Amino acid sequence: MITFNNLKKSYSRNVVLEINSLDIPKGQAFGLVGNNGAGKTTLFSLLLDLIKPTKGKVINNNIDVKESEDWKSFTSAFLDESFLISYLLPEEYFYFIGDLRGVSKREVNNFLNQFEDLFNGEILGGKKYIRDLSKGNQKKVGIIAALIGSPKIIILDEPFANLDPTTQIRLKKIIKKLAEEKETTVLFSSHDLQDMTEVSERIVLLEKGKIVRDIKTDSKTLKELEEYFTKE
Repeated sequence: MITFNNLKKSYSRNVVLEINSLDIPKGQAFGLVGNNGAGKTTLFSLLLDLIKPTKGKVINNNIDVKESEDWKSFTSAFLDESFLISYLLPEEYFYFIGDLRGVSKREVNNFLNQFEDLFNGEILGGKKYIRDLSKGNQKKVGIIAALIGSPKIIILDEPFANLDPTTQIRLKKIIKKLAEEKETTVLFSSHDLQDMTEVSERIVLLEKGKIVRDIKTDSKTLKELEEYFTKE
């Protein structure tokens, strides 16, 4: 469903990402891991056409993302707080996203009802604008908004960061359920290797912009990753 072909991103002479070939099939829970500066956010930004590749192509469901915007109708993402509209109330933001994706307010409300335990009474029905919410609650708003409209591809950058343990567990269950249905392709990154191995069925490890491991997740994956990141 997603293909990266001869992809390269550089700034002046500094190459920050270089991937010859990477294919992500429909319905896969795909994890991206690497140290800071490995190229994770760059890869997601190229997939979302937020930046242009120096060379190569990013193909999303047979669509070259830099040549057409048709992929936007079935793709959603939350990379950071810049994706939010800070002066809106959470409900207003959810309705705005719903309108973009052809989902009525009533449908949005019904959709949000299933996340009451995740919101924990701190997001809906209040008077706080998004900018006044905690970092964790802002992330909850962004992630749940990314699920509105049943997108076929969901991209999340560090979704577990700044979340309390209870919320992390609930979010993992949400991602696992999406992946198990095999209708939604979920791509996410994380610095937490435990989180990564619990949720991903496949993990790609980036180092200095290049793929160094492509792992099908099993009971040995966590140990393999830990050994890699603790090597001298």
